[in-house]
Amino acid sequence: MGEFDWKHILFAFDGRINRGKFWLGAAVIWVAITLSFFIAVAVNSPIGWFLFVLAYTVVFWAGLSISIKRWHDRDKSGWWILIGFVPVIGIWALIETGFLEGTKGDNTYGPDPLAGG
Repeated sequence: MGEFDWKHILFAFDGRINRGKFWLGAAVIWVAITLSFFIAVAVNSPIGWFLFVLAYTVVFWAGLSISIKRWHDRDKSGWWILIGFVPVIGIWALIETGFLEGTKGDNTYGPDPLAGG
């Protein structure tokens, strides 16, 4: 996998990514959904809103992808993503994926993304 293999970062569920790539992916997702919303509002037609829903679907998939890979970096199953749906306790998902360091060295889900190789 290349340094910035966007296809893998945003659409694959295997492997690991570090916090930097997680936040970069989150920023790309935020910009994409915001732009598609403003375009849909400006066009204000059924096709505009259909394209917004289509963009949102792609962005939702990308969000799942980066979150699951961050859980993998913490050496936890991607199913931990479901903790985000638990009120109050769900904030732990943001802490785990966005702020805590990943497992040093190889883990169950692949090599250390910060190992440089």
